[in-house]
Amino acid sequence: MEKSEKVFRSRISVLLLGLMLVPFIAMPIIAMTTPTNRNEIIPVLLIVLIVGVTLAFAVVLICRTLYAIEGNKLHVNVWMIPFASIEISDIVSVERSYNPLSSPASSLKRLRLGLRKKGMFPYVLVSPVREEEFIEALKAVNPDIEVRVPPSAKGWWRIQDWDI
Repeated sequence: MEKSEKVFRSRISVLLLGLMLVPFIAMPIIAMTTPTNRNEIIPVLLIVLIVGVTLAFAVVLICRTLYAIEGNKLHVNVWMIPFASIEISDIVSVERSYNPLSSPASSLKRLRLGLRKKGMFPYVLVSPVREEEFIEALKAVNPDIEVRVPPSAKGWWRIQDWDI
């Protein structure tokens, strides 16, 4: 029997991305506009370089969050790093959440996956782009999952899969 894998990328929130980028953008601007003499130019350029590299790394992490459903497991990967592996049979509920808690989700519009095993965390926050298809894939493995997610609204604030 061949295992099929369904992969969903994370939704990207313009608001969350903007809030995260403000310090990265403001720091070099402040460093470059502060009056300096010639001896301080090298540290300012070094700050700008470090901030630029850190910013590029943060954007790569945000844009490469993936959720893969393979067999009875939900694998959460951030870039190339496995973040979590969850048994789908342990998921008891799926509901909407806007919790800003740190999680493998690149958007504030999230799904809260309630877990049966109350280990370190009683739930996981994810933000797949194709939510309905993601929930259907979970329910295909575990039909007992209770879904409390209202249908997604379409509007002018939605540009492709980016949310405010």
